[in-house]
Amino acid sequence: MTSMLRDVAESGSTMINVDALKSEIRSVLINQKTNACPMAVRVAWHSSGTYDNKDHTGGSNGATIRYAPESTDPDNAGLSIICDLLLPVKKAHPEVTFADLHTIAGCMAIEFMGGPKIPFNFGRTDEPDGKKCPANGRLPDATKGADHLRKVFGERMGFSDREIVALSGGHTLGRCHKVRSGFDGPWTSHPLRFDNEYYTNLLHKTWVPRKWDGPLQYEDKETGKLMMLPTDLAIIQDEKFRPFVEEYAKDEALFFKDFAHAFGKLISLGCSPHCQPEFTPHAPSEKDKLSAEFRELAMHGSVHPAKELASRCDVHQVEITSGRSALHKAAFWGHDHMVEYLVKDLKLNVNLQDHYGDTPLHDAAKFGHAKIAKILLDAGANASLKNKEGHDAMALAKEHHKTTVEEVLKAHHKA
Repeated sequence: MTSMLRDVAESGSTMINVDALKSEIRSVLINQKTNACPMAVRVAWHSSGTYDNKDHTGGSNGATIRYAPESTDPDNAGLSIICDLLLPVKKAHPEVTFADLHTIAGCMAIEFMGGPKIPFNFGRTDEPDGKKCPANGRLPDATKGADHLRKVFGERMGFSDREIVALSGGHTLGRCHKVRSGFDGPWTSHPLRFDNEYYTNLLHKTWVPRKWDGPLQYEDKETGKLMMLPTDLAIIQDEKFRPFVEEYAKDEALFFKDFAHAFGKLISLGCSPHCQPEFTPHAPSEKDKLSAEFRELAMHGSVHPAKELASRCDVHQVEITSGRSALHKAAFWGHDHMVEYLVKDLKLNVNLQDHYGDTPLHDAAKFGHAKIAKILLDAGANASLKNKEGHDAMALAKEHHKTTVEEVLKAHHKA
């Protein structure tokens, strides 16, 4: 099972909350201002499509697309927008490299638009500068034909004819912009929907050269609203490519399956073995599983089952993705009996700060759990500790209008 399908994924010696990452990526790609999913797919593809299997240069590892000369390659015009959009996500997840972020954002964007889940494993590294940038000009030239596609995808990157045609299906998304690529227009009628329309359009529409002031491209004779590039028409003109186009036009599920495989392979070219789609990370130990189960019970306030489990796990262990303990989870959700058990019987650290700097008292204050706040304070909780936003428990209680917690904190301060 790939990490895309797990709640928590490994990345070297750290762990990543994939659900949280996915939510945050979605919020920056799809919002009131924009739907930037097609360009996110393009960043993942352009970051990876420079790989050369002869000298093992290029590819997504290193995230060199951030640096010149790769960033200034004309084929990458405009892609810095996605890199900038993803910066808040990187800030929230310092454990995720830019190389992993740029590629998984593309994978998730495909899924957001109705496409298949792409197999993905973390572990790419970031280069500190542009010294390992591949030379410009490695990405496919859209003005060329089938031989060029086989040279770039087949000889240089190691893809079969079927994989080349499947990857071409990525053109079902987005559109070309004259100010960036020189070409103009969408391939399909729904450029924000991942489906097999690209193939049906290739086969069932009549494509004629567009009469305009740009490079050679084709438009559909029927409406003149859609376009194809010379490399697109190449896969129906070539006798070995065309059968795969016909298969995908008839069977969208087959296209999804083959595209997921080919795209997963593309974004992993040149990466370490544990980044490859087929890699299976080590399973957590039995004690780690039980410790996670204990935190889950604490989150739900299930005191009796927690007591039965306590002797077989590490009750003090924190969630590696957030730094939160069982006490954080119980305080967050307002389970006073569980908090009392964790503090008095198990002696959990009442001043432990999670990755955001929050203590259990911060959580109790924010959500108005006055009884829990008193239990924590009586057990030695330090009300003056501040989280990463500079807030102590009183500041949070005031911000969220939790007057009963304010009273508890004031009484404790006077005492």
